[in-house]
Amino acid sequence: MKLNAFILFSFLCIGCTLCSLNTNAQFVKVNNGRFTVQNKPYYYIGANYWYGGLLTLSADSVKGKERLRQELDFLKAHGVTNLRILAGAEGKGIINGVDRVKPALQPEHNIFDPNVLKGLDYLLYEMGKRKMYAILYLSNNWEWSGGFLQYLNWNGQIEDSALKDKPTWDNLRDMTSKFYTCKPCVQDYKKQLNYILHRVNTYSKKAYINEPAIMAWELANEPRPMRPASIEAYKTWIEDITQTIKSIDKNHLVTIGTEGYIGTEESDQLYEEIHAPAQINYLTIHIWPKNWSWFSDTSIVKGMPTVIQNTQNFIKRNVAIATKLKKPLVIEEFGLPRDLHSFDYKAATTSRDKYYTLMFDQLLISKRTGGVIAGCNFWAFGGTARPIPGQLFWKDGDDYMGDPPQEEQGLNTVFDSDESTWKIIKKYSLLLK
Repeated sequence: MKLNAFILFSFLCIGCTLCSLNTNAQFVKVNNGRFTVQNKPYYYIGANYWYGGLLTLSADSVKGKERLRQELDFLKAHGVTNLRILAGAEGKGIINGVDRVKPALQPEHNIFDPNVLKGLDYLLYEMGKRKMYAILYLSNNWEWSGGFLQYLNWNGQIEDSALKDKPTWDNLRDMTSKFYTCKPCVQDYKKQLNYILHRVNTYSKKAYINEPAIMAWELANEPRPMRPASIEAYKTWIEDITQTIKSIDKNHLVTIGTEGYIGTEESDQLYEEIHAPAQINYLTIHIWPKNWSWFSDTSIVKGMPTVIQNTQNFIKRNVAIATKLKKPLVIEEFGLPRDLHSFDYKAATTSRDKYYTLMFDQLLISKRTGGVIAGCNFWAFGGTARPIPGQLFWKDGDDYMGDPPQEEQGLNTVFDSDESTWKIIKKYSLLLK
């Protein structure tokens, strides 16, 4: 009996060890400057699905879950295996003149709503079933989910009135740049970070830090120093937060969430410097031809040669830095309006389709040549949602889609009805295999 019990105990230990090793092998890792899963290269086409964790929190949670499952099945069927998602919004009410994302994880200062993370729990649970991976960004440089401006407001650096009005670009830069030198703001950010990282999933019963469906933690959506005077504090913040995450979570990758040199005060040196530390596992870039005035005509067609040339130059310039650092690079945001700059979901996507083809070509070439470009997350998936005719901006109670509340609904969203775009996505997802 004693011998049999010992043998049984030994087998149980071995089984537990193998189970642990198997789970660990499912995490996305970086080996020799490339993403891998179970020691195999991982190159992917992904989508921005920032609202995914909010779908089950609607008034009709059953309908929300149905939409979520339907959309995940649709994405998986078209080869999309990676989703970039907002982990939690901050504050409530009008911000910069528009409605913000709701419900918020932190609706009031240092008060967290545990029910909100149940939506993210369900999303990760369903993604895990489909072997999909999530990039979770922990806050926002921009106003549409509260983000840094809300932390500044809570700590007396910005008046309530300043949040409600729509600021000029210079005023926005002045306000947001204060975040990195506001010690209580950074501490508040850390409280939310800790709240998320120490979460145990309601459905899978897995701690987030042990969840294979999570690929990476991203410090924020497009964190910029915003002003040259904030650069040193910005670098200190990045170092502090990445070390904090790595001290809690040994399994997941960490990235910053930057746009490239355009988001780092036009400095290649700063972009390289902040991504050099070992705790930063990979680099990101975002590309926005409209926001960066690479075209101005409503047809978009006239501006496409410039858009394509500038995009290729931008990618090449940032790829050189990633290559130097020997780390993967993800093109994790890019988008283009529909033909004639229409917000109608039925409008054609001729120029957008050409642009997506350009991006996926860059990824495919990178895989075939052993390059550093490892993934593309287009902005953004809108699934079954549709813009409301005659209404430009999101209102409370509307379905979420790819365009955040501060942007025209239908501006950059890819709906499930965009057949020509999905043919391109599926084609390249198959070529990547």
